[in-house]
Amino acid sequence: MNTIIISAVNLTEGGTLSILKSFLQALSMSELSNIYRVIALVNNKDKILYPNIEYIELPKAKKRWLYRIYYEYFYFKKISNQFDVYLWLSLHDMSPNVKARRRAVYMHNPSPFFRWKVKDVFLSKKYVFFAMFYKWAYRINIHQNDYLIVQQDWLRKAFGEMFKVDQKKIIVARPYHEEIDSKERNSVSTLPFTFFFPALARPFKNFEVICEAVIILNKLNIKNFRVVLTIDGTENSYSNHILEKYKSVLNIEFVGLLRMEQMHDMYLKTDVLLFPSKLETWGLPISEFKEYRKPMIIADLEYAHETSEGSLCTAFFDVNSPQMLAELMIDAINDNYIKFSTVPYKKVASPYVVSYYDLMLLLLK
Repeated sequence: MNTIIISAVNLTEGGTLSILKSFLQALSMSELSNIYRVIALVNNKDKILYPNIEYIELPKAKKRWLYRIYYEYFYFKKISNQFDVYLWLSLHDMSPNVKARRRAVYMHNPSPFFRWKVKDVFLSKKYVFFAMFYKWAYRINIHQNDYLIVQQDWLRKAFGEMFKVDQKKIIVARPYHEEIDSKERNSVSTLPFTFFFPALARPFKNFEVICEAVIILNKLNIKNFRVVLTIDGTENSYSNHILEKYKSVLNIEFVGLLRMEQMHDMYLKTDVLLFPSKLETWGLPISEFKEYRKPMIIADLEYAHETSEGSLCTAFFDVNSPQMLAELMIDAINDNYIKFSTVPYKKVASPYVVSYYDLMLLLLK
């Protein structure tokens, strides 16, 4: 029986784990599970159990990068020789050394495109070194794939240019996001006016520009607002740096990481979403928050323009300009949205899919 193998040994949390779940669900609940034997190589199967899927657990992959490299370039070859593999789909960026009739890799780490500064090495050397590693690791076996998979059109162009890959071999598969019930959009009336930026503590998330914008508002004696940030200084040296530098700034609340249900409550209480990140494969809070049909002030970068398509009241700003951000925040506080507008949908060239089931059909075609 022809076999589909999905390798995802490094996916244990967040958006990447959601992608794994979506792939497995699409296979498990479709006729494909009757046609193909489906095997998932995972870190831990407890949170991703679906019928008609076989699991091989490899928990060591997350513990050390040496294990990860061994699995990708040596052990997976042994596994591929044990089965009649029709499709090998790698869900975590690296193209393993395997024997399969068709091969594809999901590329969701944009770090090779980030322009790191010297200070980033001191504040988050782990992520800088990972970015350097990924730029090297991406190249290995990349041309052995039948398809690369990315979430946005700008990434298709960027990966195509960086690694000399024909863009017709790069599939754009945007994350599917369910619309929330209209009753759940009802905002909770709160004072003061609330800005919200949900993000992990990473240098490219650009918390600094928000904090500097708040300083500008404070100097103008604007007081009727608050900015909620989802770091608290304990996450890593970068977040500690942000907290130490800006903890005395009025109107900023450092609340730490929020659970999913807390995020929904916070979205309801939020008047305007801020999203200044300098690099994203998607920017999930943008697509989540636009379902609430409330204003957003977000980065004037390609990823943000794509993710915000369909939003009703959005303003873009230069991610290096606290002054521009401050001016837009003042406009929002004063209920002046003349600089905000709808973001139209743009046509995406083929190959492009809108569901994980359609993506699997294309990969198997």
